[in-house]
Amino acid sequence: MTNPGMHHHVEIKEGDDTVAAADVTIPAETEGTAQASLHSSPGHVTPGRRASLVDAVMDLPEVKESSRLEAALPLGDSETLGRLRERSENSTTRPAGSSALVDADIPAPAGDVPAPPAGDVPPAALGEVPPAPAGDAAPPSAE
Repeated sequence: MTNPGMHHHVEIKEGDDTVAAADVTIPAETEGTAQASLHSSPGHVTPGRRASLVDAVMDLPEVKESSRLEAALPLGDSETLGRLRERSENSTTRPAGSSALVDADIPAPAGDVPAPPAGDVPPAALGEVPPAPAGDAAPPSAE
């Protein structure tokens, strides 16, 4: 029997009403790719709620462990698309009927990226000014 993968349903609520929701699947047979379908209630949705939905999806442990994201969202939902682009890398978007399909890389968590060795970064790049070598005289003053 094959492993069907993992499924999550995420909701953003205002009071008792669900204003945005997502279904997220991590298929067992697709190594490292999370799939999400994001949608919101028709009519007015408080600004920031759609972005909160993206954050909730991207913060799921299984999504964080994935390397890619395939997402479907309503065509024209600029808040959701903008936040997906902020939270991912190398995204491509294409229309598909009344939906927008997004394919993107999920960045590695900050703790997983090793810091560059100290000798590889010039002090000026870090905002530091290296001390003058000993024995060097100050430049002559222009008089």
